[in-house]
Amino acid sequence: MVVTRFDRRPRSAVTPFVLHCGNPLLPIALTDVPLRSADAVPTDDDCSALFSDIESAPAPRIIVLGDDASLAAVLTRLMRADRLHVEVAFVPEAATNAAHIYKLGTGSRAAKVALTGTASSTPLIRDDAGKAVVGRALLGGADGAELAGEAYVDDTRLFSGVVPGVEVAPTPELPGLRARVIGRRRLLPRRWVSGRAMQLGSPAAQLLRDGIAGDRTVKRSTFYRHDQEWLLVR
Repeated sequence: MVVTRFDRRPRSAVTPFVLHCGNPLLPIALTDVPLRSADAVPTDDDCSALFSDIESAPAPRIIVLGDDASLAAVLTRLMRADRLHVEVAFVPEAATNAAHIYKLGTGSRAAKVALTGTASSTPLIRDDAGKAVVGRALLGGADGAELAGEAYVDDTRLFSGVVPGVEVAPTPELPGLRARVIGRRRLLPRRWVSGRAMQLGSPAAQLLRDGIAGDRTVKRSTFYRHDQEWLLVR
C-alpha cells in the first residue's frame, strides 16, 4: 500500500483558523485568529462549517483547541472528506496522551507553535470503523470484564487467552502504531509491540477511543496505519 507523503510548508505561507471545541480557555496568541465554536467532540456539521470557512483560504491551517477526542474527530472528518492535505495544529489546555506522543506543549506555548510551527507528515492511525485515534485506544471485555480472545500486531501474537485489556497508541514515526497488553499490576507494564496494524478477535470487546466509548461490543477490531498521512504542526 502506498503512503502519500507531503512536503513541509514554509511557516509564513499559512492561513490559520481556530476550531474551539467545548470551553477550554482561549490563549491570547489566538485571540486575533478567525474562530469557530464547536462541541467538545466536533460533529459532522461543526466540521462541515469549518471546511466551508477554509475553502477559499490560501494554505489553510486548522488549529484544534480541545482534547484528544476533539482532534481525533477533526482528523476523522478530514480523512473521510479526502482533505488530509490541510495542516492541523493541536492546542490542548492540559497534557493529553496525544500531546505526550507528539511532544506538544499545552495552552499558550502550544498556541505559539500552532501559529509559527512547521507541518510535517505524520502516520494516521484509524480503526476498521473509519475513526482516527490520536492518543490511545483501550480494548476490554464487556461490562468491565477481562478481555478474552486473541490479538496480533502484524505477525507477532500479542496475547491469546484472557487478559485485563489491550492498549493501542499511535507513534509519530513509522511503522505507525504500537500495542501492549495492560498489566494486572500498574507498576509492571507489559512491553510494547510496534507495527502497522493490530487485529483483535474476541467474543465481546468494548472499545474506548481517545476517551470516547463505543456504542456496542464487537467481535473483531482492527487498528491500522491509513494509506495517507496527516500534516501535524510542531
